[in-house]
Amino acid sequence: MPRTGTQWESRPNLPPTHYVDPRVYTDQSLFEEEREKIFDKVWAIVCHESEVPNAYDYRRCQHMGGKELLVVRGKDMKIRVFYNQCPHRGNVIAFEPSGNAKRLTCIFHLWSFDTKGNCVEITREKEGFQDRLSKKDVGLRAVKSEIDMGGFVWVNVDDDCEPLSEFLGDSIDFLQGELSTAPLEIMCYHKTIVPTNYKLWHDTNRDLYHEFLHRQNRLIAMGQPGYLDRQYHMHVHGHVTADPSVNSYKNIEKGTDIRREMGWPGGEANLHKLLNLFPTVTYNMRPPALRIDTMVPLGPEETIVEFRGYGIKGDSDEVRRERMRDYNSFWGPFGRNLPEDFIAIVGQSIGLNHGRGSPYILHGREEETPHSEVCIRHYFAEWSRMMGRSAADPFNEMPAVAAE
Repeated sequence: MPRTGTQWESRPNLPPTHYVDPRVYTDQSLFEEEREKIFDKVWAIVCHESEVPNAYDYRRCQHMGGKELLVVRGKDMKIRVFYNQCPHRGNVIAFEPSGNAKRLTCIFHLWSFDTKGNCVEITREKEGFQDRLSKKDVGLRAVKSEIDMGGFVWVNVDDDCEPLSEFLGDSIDFLQGELSTAPLEIMCYHKTIVPTNYKLWHDTNRDLYHEFLHRQNRLIAMGQPGYLDRQYHMHVHGHVTADPSVNSYKNIEKGTDIRREMGWPGGEANLHKLLNLFPTVTYNMRPPALRIDTMVPLGPEETIVEFRGYGIKGDSDEVRRERMRDYNSFWGPFGRNLPEDFIAIVGQSIGLNHGRGSPYILHGREEETPHSEVCIRHYFAEWSRMMGRSAADPFNEMPAVAAE
């Protein structure tokens, strides 16, 4: 039944773990705190090793905390990551999105750096600095980086961070076959700026309850035997996986089954696997292609979402075309699923900023199926831990409960 204003603004009769204050998605002060306490402390994917395939290749990337980074492959073929900033006067070193250079040279005063981050040239060094400063004092700012299973370039701007393996725990184990059997290679890339909070996009990626939104998913997945028998699995640091599902494409594809037959090395042909990593990374494995989502939050209501589609290195042209065609039909800029997701999360943002909106957002479904919202509750448990605030009451406004 409709509710009065008082009823509308009252909190639900649920534990505070089962809903959040909407300001966790919209408040500027909380966003600034997230940058300090979360973005600058956790590991994040910035690109894939196939985006810098050759010696001296570099690629500009933006860290989710806002920092400009340079991913560089050296003469020794090792990948290193640095701030894209000259230590002289703070200018950006690389302006192009990517390139190949034996020396990284700042255009401002022509200071140069090698691919290991060492300064190798200061113009008029002795004349200007005498013996007060030298090249060894002004190398590039290095960023901790690791290449994980599958060739993804992970970074952490905190020098004292835990190893990547500890951050991931066992969350990535169930994709081991798909990520380690054959080398991956990027085949599609696009990004978009979405007027929404990054957590709304990640909530949607986690939430299989939202498959009702997608016509394609209703046709290929939701009617399949065993669909509702699956469960979520919680991992360290807010990561979550879901039991795989078997899809059937007969209701959306006519003619050849070549895409399904090619499958994916190390995995089953029609098996859909999902891995969501706190706070901004999603692996979406649906043969014959792999999709990775990463995010750069620009503000509480503006987010860059980067989408990368992967095939197998060494694929024939025909196989690559089929992988790309399948990937783009679902997840490309003009695919079926992606625009539907965008409509939903932008609609959430509009609703959250519509005057006296709801004082809470529900994540309260409890069922032993993939339509449980335990996956989102797990996310906000980690968010609350790292922020030192309850997501249900981030500003400590709820009355204290008296001790019995």
